[in-house]
Amino acid sequence: MQEPVDYTLKRTQKKPSYPIGGPLRDYLKKYRRERTLPVTYERLCHYHEAYALADADGRPTLWDSVVYQSADIGALNEGLKRIYALLRVDGDFSIMEHLYIDRIDFCSFGNSKPFRIRIVNAYNDNPDYFYVKKADASRVYGLELEHLLSPNRLNFITYENTLVEEHIAGVPGDVFIADWLERKELRPIRIAKELVKFNERCFVRLLGDMRSYNFVIVLTPDFEGWQVRIRAMDFDQQSYNGRKNFYLPQFFKENVRLVEFCNKHLHPRTAYQYQREEQTLLLQRAELAATRLHALLHAMEGDPIAPEENIRTLREGLAQHFQVDRFLRCETMGSLVQASLQTVRERIQQNISPTSAEMMLSSGRE
Repeated sequence: MQEPVDYTLKRTQKKPSYPIGGPLRDYLKKYRRERTLPVTYERLCHYHEAYALADADGRPTLWDSVVYQSADIGALNEGLKRIYALLRVDGDFSIMEHLYIDRIDFCSFGNSKPFRIRIVNAYNDNPDYFYVKKADASRVYGLELEHLLSPNRLNFITYENTLVEEHIAGVPGDVFIADWLERKELRPIRIAKELVKFNERCFVRLLGDMRSYNFVIVLTPDFEGWQVRIRAMDFDQQSYNGRKNFYLPQFFKENVRLVEFCNKHLHPRTAYQYQREEQTLLLQRAELAATRLHALLHAMEGDPIAPEENIRTLREGLAQHFQVDRFLRCETMGSLVQASLQTVRERIQQNISPTSAEMMLSSGRE
């Protein structure tokens, strides 16, 4: 990866929330993502008061801790514990009775305006978190595509207009860039390799807005140092924006230091090798989940989750990037994701060398 020339992507305008339609709801029911929940997002919105939440160093955060009426708190906490049991052990509450709800936080920043639930084990004080959000079809498609096409599995539940997500653990990308990037115990080439792979995963399945605060870095000790993986943690911008570069994390100014670090340590041909490796792995995952993926993309193909102008702009950008006309025949975001997967599949099967536009993925250049 060479030093990028320009980072022109501006801050994202607020995206509208799209309701879960009938075909997507049927898919969620079939694969046990849709479950009856004892607490909804709307119920959590009826808190009595809130106070600002600070971090461990006393600095303000984007979160407020919320408090409910004493008459409501018992049933509310019990319902949240049952949701956690559904999320973790398919509803077997008998092994979860020793847990208690320690705190409920609310964040008004961003599109999802989530509630974060802190749940603690009474025997050992070990905490865990999960999130309750207003359901948005874009986010649900993003979560499910991540589950099927990435190396990461995700637990989430929907119920009417409520979405429950598990916590994705890791070092926030902006914190990693500021405090971890230059640490000697981390091998630079492993960081660079993972950025290329993450960049490719996002682009092929059209997951946008992967600025440093929307992904985490997972560090795993190994016998030869630390392994690194980048994981998306915000799926609100799945297949919505019309700009092709919006789906390439390398082009966000928030990621510039990470990209420059990787350019310094990675040869362009090696970067393309890692790009092709991730394409191959992604298609292997797609093949293993072919029936389920087909059902999801079929629902997505008929779902109006982006303005027509965005679809037109994106299909033209992808057609020019890949030099393939099939994108120009796509009428929805779902069909663009299908066309992206099919195009990558054909290039691997036919051993087609990358175009100059595709090499942009490893060079970081427009």
